[in-house]
Amino acid sequence: MRVDAGLFVDGVPGALRAAADCLAAAAGERTGPYSGASPERLAKVAAGIDPFPEEGAGLDAALAGLGRLSLRHAVDPAHPSCAAHLHCQPLAAAVAADALAGAANQSLDSWDQGPMATHLEQRLVAGLAARVGWDPEVAGGVVTSGGTQSNLMGLLLARDATAGRAGRDVAADGLGPDAGRYRIVCSELAHFSVARSATLLGLGSRAVQPLGVDGDRRLRPEELDRALDRMDAAGQVPMALVATAGTTDFGSIDPLPALAGRARERGLWLHVDAAWGGGLLFSDRHRDLLAGIEAADSVAVDFHKLLWQPAGCGAFLVRDQGLLAPLEVTVPYLNPDPVAGAPDGWAMPHLVGRSLATTRRFAALTPLLSFQAVGRRAIGELVDRTLALAVQAAAAVDAQPGLALTADPVLGSVVFRYVPSPDRPGRSDQVNEAIRLHLLATGQAVVGRTEVAGRVHLKLTLLNPTATEADVAGLVALVASAGAGIDRP
Repeated sequence: MRVDAGLFVDGVPGALRAAADCLAAAAGERTGPYSGASPERLAKVAAGIDPFPEEGAGLDAALAGLGRLSLRHAVDPAHPSCAAHLHCQPLAAAVAADALAGAANQSLDSWDQGPMATHLEQRLVAGLAARVGWDPEVAGGVVTSGGTQSNLMGLLLARDATAGRAGRDVAADGLGPDAGRYRIVCSELAHFSVARSATLLGLGSRAVQPLGVDGDRRLRPEELDRALDRMDAAGQVPMALVATAGTTDFGSIDPLPALAGRARERGLWLHVDAAWGGGLLFSDRHRDLLAGIEAADSVAVDFHKLLWQPAGCGAFLVRDQGLLAPLEVTVPYLNPDPVAGAPDGWAMPHLVGRSLATTRRFAALTPLLSFQAVGRRAIGELVDRTLALAVQAAAAVDAQPGLALTADPVLGSVVFRYVPSPDRPGRSDQVNEAIRLHLLATGQAVVGRTEVAGRVHLKLTLLNPTATEADVAGLVALVASAGAGIDRP
């Protein structure tokens, strides 16, 4: 069999043009943020797709079939009524960069699989570390798939550092008998990946001690003090403090300066989960909300939330790259020891010893190219714009008689609920649940759902800086109207 080179990179220009045509055609068919198709219907449609057909139909036919199908029933994060999750529309420059990264197919596990990619990723990490407030020559890190992986890495390093102070090498000898004493402290609103990380690290989810929050939904420093005192009295070993800079539902930011001071006093590893709030690092207006982040030992930032990159692009940073030592690995076929007599300038930086993943795509290209195309100042203004939209949405909720705002927004999320008729208060959770499902099933809007104090609430997560105040007001009015229709006796 003779292989047609057009099946591979030679065919990319035409494939990209055809994909762009498919995208444009799908956009022309859209009337809302979602088609309204039910899970049962989509499962039946998907069941009719042969995942491995014996003979191919060609790219044009595949795009006209599966390509159009996948887009027809996708949620559209670019639509102003798609506001359920931390799910953004990507910048056009980021999509172009993503295509370049896919076509070049560099791998970041060894220098000779991604020469320029290796140095550009390091440059991205150094630049982000400088935005945090660290010395970029000392700090280190790696591009990750997102906050969950970054949080896992932060807690892994915290665990190993704690064990190391007690003279134990966890990487070589395992957890040992003291592992059951280790504790991780965080707010009760910390991301679920903190508990999942504790499970994966062999500590168990009960090692995580969630602490109470104040009226602004921020971890209470005095709660931390009391918890640490209790742990000391019980012979437990607090190994890490996780501060959240942007809780998933409320966008609340823990009091970083106060927590940093306590971490220093108690010898705790301070990890700041800024997967959402990290975008504030680029805002001139709101950067002060992250004051104190520079005192962290490690930080998680997601580019695919408040920085408008395709999904699967985050970063894990440490204040001192020496802290990454527990991840070091030597693999002869990837990162062999330097060879004596190698030509000058050929010391290769291999990143396999900085990541939990081996093969990694060149995801750093998307934020790098985006900033080159758009600029830091303009991206910072987009961050400011989304925060302003949340304030406008909160005002629109307050103006609707049937809706009740739960909290003032901090970042881009607005939590509220529909208030049923006074003579039918027991229907509150049922009505709020029904509103969300009605809007989704009719394809009118994609809004979020959460629970506060055990009660169902609705949530708008506003990451679309192209939306207008009128769009936001219209979405809130749509929710209120749906609630009134559902709550009708």
